Order: sequence, then C-alpha cells, then structure tokens
Amino acid sequence: MKKSVFLSFATAAFLCAAPEKTALKIGFIPLTDCAPIVIAKEKGFFAKHGLDVTVVKEGGGWAGIQQKVASGEYDFSHMLAPMPIASTLGINGNVPMNAVMSLDYNGNGITLDNNVIADMKAQGMDESKRPVSASYLKKSIEAKKKAGTYKPLELGMTYPTGTHNYELRYWLAAGGVNPDTDVTLKVFPPPQMVSNMQAGNTHGYCVGEPWNERAVMANMGHAIVTKYEIWNNGPEKVLGSKADFVAKNPETTKAVIKAVLEASMWLDANWENRKEASKILAKKEYVNAPVDVLDNSMTGTFMYINGKVEPNPVFNIFSNNYASYPYYSHAVWFMTQMYRWGQLKTPVDMKAMAEKVYRPDLFAAAAKEVNYKIPTSPWKKDGEGATNKFLDGKVFDPTKAVDYIYSFDIKTVAVQKDALSKANKALGGVKVVQPDYFCPAGKPGCAK
Repeated sequence: MKKSVFLSFATAAFLCAAPEKTALKIGFIPLTDCAPIVIAKEKGFFAKHGLDVTVVKEGGGWAGIQQKVASGEYDFSHMLAPMPIASTLGINGNVPMNAVMSLDYNGNGITLDNNVIADMKAQGMDESKRPVSASYLKKSIEAKKKAGTYKPLELGMTYPTGTHNYELRYWLAAGGVNPDTDVTLKVFPPPQMVSNMQAGNTHGYCVGEPWNERAVMANMGHAIVTKYEIWNNGPEKVLGSKADFVAKNPETTKAVIKAVLEASMWLDANWENRKEASKILAKKEYVNAPVDVLDNSMTGTFMYINGKVEPNPVFNIFSNNYASYPYYSHAVWFMTQMYRWGQLKTPVDMKAMAEKVYRPDLFAAAAKEVNYKIPTSPWKKDGEGATNKFLDGKVFDPTKAVDYIYSFDIKTVAVQKDALSKANKALGGVKVVQPDYFCPAGKPGCAK
C-alpha cells in the first residue's frame, strides 16, 4: 500500500513539473477586470500552484503596460486584448507577444457629459430604449454644422490599438458618425477619464469600470451604452507575456494560467464571491474606488443614470460562457478593425498571425488540469445567437474576414482588397464551429 501511494505521488510530481521561474511580477491597470489577477493573489491561487507573485499597479496607463512587458519588467500582465497582436505586428511596439488566456468579456461603457446628452435628447433620444444609437449624436452634429456652431467633440479612449478605441469607433460609425472626421479621439489612462471630463478636456469616453460609474454617480454625465450592447460577450482583456518568455517557461506559464483561471472561476461561482471581490478591489493598492461604485457593475447591476440602478448580470463575465478561452477568431476580428481604421497598411496573413499570438493550445492543457470546459474549436462566428450580437446586426465570419472589413460604409482602409484577399486565402479553409451557450443559470455573467 505504501509503495503504491509513493508511486502515485511520484507520478503526480512527474506530470506536474515545477515552474521554471517562481518569483514573478504581473502588471495591471486599476479596472474591475483586473479582478482575476488580484483574486489569484489574494485568495492564494498563485501560491497553490507554486508561484510567488507580486502584482503591480501600473501608473503609466496601457502604454506603460506595453513598455514594461516588452522590457521584461513584467513577466505577465493584464492587457487589452488587441495589444499582443499590435506589438507582434509592429504597430505599437515591435516585440512578439502571446495572449495565453482571455480575462473577461464585456466590462466597458461609453459615458457622455450632460451637455452632449441634452443635445441628443433634443434630437429625440430615449435613453430607456437600448441600445442607444449614435444616430442621435449624428443628428446633433449635423444640426450644429448647419448652424455653423459645431466644434468637433473630443472623446476619450485608452489606447490606439485597444478595445476601447475599437468599441467607441464601432458605436459611432454604426450611428453614422465618422470617428476620424466628425469627432476628435484622445488617449487618456483609465483612472484619468473622470478628471479630464471634469476639467473639460473631453466630452465623453469609452472605458472600463469603475470609471463610468464614478462620473455617473458624480452627476457629470450618463453611461449611454455598454460594451455588451455594442457586442454581446466580446473579449476585453487578456493575460499577456513576451513570446520568448512563454517559450522558455512553459511550466511557469501553465501554472500562471491555472491560477488565474481558478480565480476567474471563483469570481463567476456566485454573487457572494463577487461582493467579496469588490471589497478586495476597493483597496488602495488595487482599484482604489469606493465599494458601492465597484458593486454597481460587479454584483449584477449597472447604473446608466445616477440613482437608477438596473439589473445587469452580464456586465462582467470572467469565466462563464468560455470567457477565459483565447479564440483565434477573436484575434482576427481585432485585426479587421486595425485594417478598417487604417492602422494596418500592409497585407498580413491574419490566420497565421492569430495562431502565432493567441495560444488556445497552452490554455487547453492548463484548463484540463483545473476542470474548465473549453469549446470544441478556437474558430467561431460572432454576431449570431441571442447572447452574441453586434448592435448593427452584422455577423463576423472569420472565413470571410476580408469581405467583412470592406462591408462597412464608414472606414479608412489603407490596403487594396485584392492584395489583402490574396494574403488571406488560408482563412477560407478554417473550420468554424459555433459553441453551445455554457453558463449555469443564476450565476454571475449569465444572460437570461
């Protein structure tokens, strides 16, 4: 008996090889979707997997995250989902990076100041009918242009190759507002959005929580639309690292994925855990915001207008409905937006790039060891199904990604379609499989 027990322990030790590097530094931006990293630290998931992790609040915004991952100061980091792709492509930075897992779906909002809201209401906007279309903003802009009184609105986003930029542009363009000519987009770190609106440096912004609710609760404006309303269950942040670090430290990478994944599962297990997470995130060393502000989005509600709390269980999703899984097709969608807005100026094999940067293979191996269910394919369509729609009704099929780019009325594409199609023949052979909706009823992050 003793011999068999010894052998079983020895086998387990062999199968679970020790991390190559155990003392790690992981960066994050003070947003509620840093929760999986913070919870992995605070609830002991990193320690459980043999890691001694220091989590560091980055004060330099997403540019600071980019630079410190590239330099190796951060071994891993909370990153905007397109950032590792942009770095690998050489758009922002020029360092190959990997996204080893997704950290969440949704989590953002667009907030506009009271003057803009009043102008949109004058054009017939009814905030109770959601999603609110940017067409009312377009009408307001056109009316002011006709009167000769229009000065382009200045709207904030957090990073040029970031989710907030693409979501803000998507919402504006879907309502007929050209984000490159009708308004001016400016970059601000997330925690500085509210102060810049207060100072008059911006008329609104797209950002993650708690920086929409802070403005709403201060009566500075309204949260006009959420990311979920722009794109149901769109990916938001990833856990990123330099590609060479991941290659040299496979067991460390697996241990980090397992720890953060278990933290993500803990976050979506029940609302009591979410309430505990709000109290943890409220600490000065993390998000440093009042618990009641964090609770507005973390515990199943959201406040579009001050004083009107509404149910919203899907505002943050950390693990349910495959929110932790890094789909190749999501990576391709982000590249379509880089092309749509003129950031990518040469033809790129998007399939090859997605498979180079996003790592569902590494994630699958780690997920199996912590009993996390994964979809049958890393390729899927977006825009289909009751819990996966774009507000303009478009469907993104990765096998037709090039056609998708050119299908929009408002765009600033800098590459000829024929050249881009030629570079992306491989996408036509991708096997797309739609996942089932996997979200236990009544738990956080589950749509009705």
